[in-house]
Amino acid sequence: MFRLHDVELTHGNGFVALRDISLAVQAGEQLAIVGPSGAGKTTLLRLISAALRPSKGRIDVLGGDPWALSAAALRCLRARIGVAHQAPPLPPRQRLVTAVLAGRLGQWPWWKGIASLAYPVDIAGARAALARLELGERVFDRCDRLSGGQLQRVGIARVLYQQAQLVLADEPVSALDPALALQTIQVLSSDAAARGATLVASLHAVDLALACFPRIVGMRAGRIAFDLPVGAVDEALLSELYATEGGGLPLLASEPPLPAGAPRRGTCWR
Repeated sequence: MFRLHDVELTHGNGFVALRDISLAVQAGEQLAIVGPSGAGKTTLLRLISAALRPSKGRIDVLGGDPWALSAAALRCLRARIGVAHQAPPLPPRQRLVTAVLAGRLGQWPWWKGIASLAYPVDIAGARAALARLELGERVFDRCDRLSGGQLQRVGIARVLYQQAQLVLADEPVSALDPALALQTIQVLSSDAAARGATLVASLHAVDLALACFPRIVGMRAGRIAFDLPVGAVDEALLSELYATEGGGLPLLASEPPLPAGAPRRGTCWR
């Protein structure tokens, strides 16, 4: 599905955000990226989504190098990648139905996109996607009437409606309580599994990552610290990943517990 080989990303001010990144993910895989704030998780997802160009190394996404494509071909590639943001870019006055249908703008002919702005072309489809996240009754509400957590779920509903081959989720449930966060990740995971799509999520909640993903990638200081099956990730490894320079406690120790009945390690996706 994608491969990064010895990738490095240096910003214009000289700061090296990512270095020596090599990562390969097959079609249909599901993995979580964990690590402390500033580790480079969001930057890595932006590279994979072809939103950022690497300074060094090679990246292949959905069969080729995005930066060897023409502008039109690059737009088509990006239409096959769904991105769920921590803070979805939703205009305040936009209605939920329009926000969700925007997931397929890159796949529709131009006239259908314009027509949908005047009158939503698939209200039933938008409502169905929102209903999977308990927002089906709010399909005609405006985005500025929703909480931060509800907006995150609208962003996920848009990705569900898009039906992308590759789904990248950047802290998609950070504003949700543990029970709702688990339920939402389960929806993303089951949808990807049913379609054979690939799902990559960066998560601050380590317990959620361990419960829902069979493969865990740990990042620290712009590098991949480990890439392991979930059963091989123990507390000692996480303590090292999250330890501060002064040797503080791991972030895992401060994570809120998952609700009762949460799945065992790596079983959420099945």
